[in-house]
Amino acid sequence: MATAMVEAAIFQGLSWNPLADLRELFAYPFMVNALEAGTIVAVMGGVIGWFMVLRRQTFAGHTLSVIAFPGAAAASLAGLPLAVGYFGFCGLGALALAGIAGSRRSLSAESAAIGSLQALALALGFLFVSLYHGVLNGLDSLLFGTFLGITGRQVTVLLAVAAAAVALVAIAARPLFFASVDGDVARARGVPVRALGFGFLLVLGLSVAETSQITGALLVFALLVTPAATAHQLTPRPGLGIALSVTLALAVTWLGLALAYFSIYPVGFYVTSLSFGLYLLVRVSRALASRRRTTGRLALEAA
Repeated sequence: MATAMVEAAIFQGLSWNPLADLRELFAYPFMVNALEAGTIVAVMGGVIGWFMVLRRQTFAGHTLSVIAFPGAAAASLAGLPLAVGYFGFCGLGALALAGIAGSRRSLSAESAAIGSLQALALALGFLFVSLYHGVLNGLDSLLFGTFLGITGRQVTVLLAVAAAAVALVAIAARPLFFASVDGDVARARGVPVRALGFGFLLVLGLSVAETSQITGALLVFALLVTPAATAHQLTPRPGLGIALSVTLALAVTWLGLALAYFSIYPVGFYVTSLSFGLYLLVRVSRALASRRRTTGRLALEAA
């Protein structure tokens, strides 16, 4: 009955009155919870994602997002809250990735090991889904995200995790930035590069687990990578870059939730599409600006 009431409240389509549509977004508690959770996840994703892109660990982040899928499926199979599976498996995955990164393998061997871990995670996810003797109606939401059913308690948990993750990164921001830009020099200066890398992977695992609850396990990159990658394209300055990353993540999250509310398509689709559209727009604009500068310089030299 509760699900039917929620479904009856949405998918009504946009009206010709934007103010009325905006008021409707805040008319139902489940949507308010979704907007609050999305805001929390976007802020955390913007901060953590900026460092992830800087450290060239997007493949590791993608692997953690894949690991989130069997975690959620295992939680469903065991009758536990999905958050237990997300955080438990992503935490274990972060430990495994830290072990791989700290084994001093070659880059190709490290990539192969991470890829193998990713394949195992996918296999386990589909195994747990097949073992679930019932109708797993939430499979699409596990993979692609949903805003239905987010409770006030979940919002509180998300806020606590996000606050802890952002606080840890803020405390270690300067040495982490130094180690990310030039690890050899940072190590020579006494910066604990390996410990910072291990800690960051754990924070990244928590971030992936949290973001997966909004975007789904397979679309985590929509908030963790794309806004941060766009911000890196716009400015090399750390402070401004992080601020832009958070701003872009908030924009695509709010707009994605609003579009999903008024349509039949999942929020992950909208957030991902909007994020990619912004990234593509920035890349094309930079390419055109670079071409104009080159053309102008050649014209001056010819004159």
